[in-house]
Amino acid sequence: FHEWIGDKWAILFSHPADFTPVCTTELGAFAKLKPEFDRRGVKMIGLSANDLNSHDKWIADINDISHTTLSFPIIADPTRQIAWTYDMVDAQDTTNVDEKGIAFTIRSVFVIDPAKKIRLTMMYPASAGRNTAEVLRVVDALQTGDKKGVTTPIDWVPGEDVIVPPTVATEDARKKFGDVREVRP
Repeated sequence: FHEWIGDKWAILFSHPADFTPVCTTELGAFAKLKPEFDRRGVKMIGLSANDLNSHDKWIADINDISHTTLSFPIIADPTRQIAWTYDMVDAQDTTNVDEKGIAFTIRSVFVIDPAKKIRLTMMYPASAGRNTAEVLRVVDALQTGDKKGVTTPIDWVPGEDVIVPPTVATEDARKKFGDVREVRP
């Protein structure tokens, strides 16, 4: 997995099962946003609790329903070994199992930086779809913070004001960033 990531950012997102309606819409949405993730140097990889044969059929279904071309890999995890290892299993509802009696995964998102550090996790219940725009926004915020040494306020999007950490004196911030608006001394 680390070799696949290389020197890029990565997003790993899990799905309870192939062909579920919510998962299908999510993968279609991520496929449509792939050029935006590519522009930011982010590789995407999905994980679903079915085998590769099922994935191939599901990808065709996703492409048809979403009018897109899914072009990132999906990990096959039919035994949920990866899901259990990375705490992607629905601990609140272990009765939510497949025909083999194995617990389904929840919708997890991991944002991983080029140093292979998990920078963000988001966990959604199986009943709620993710917000792909929020995943992209968080990548922008993390990358901006790393590049500029700043933090981002709630609902921040590129082009809006950022926050200079309180550990940086106002004069030092002005030297580094130029025009600085001081809200609180």
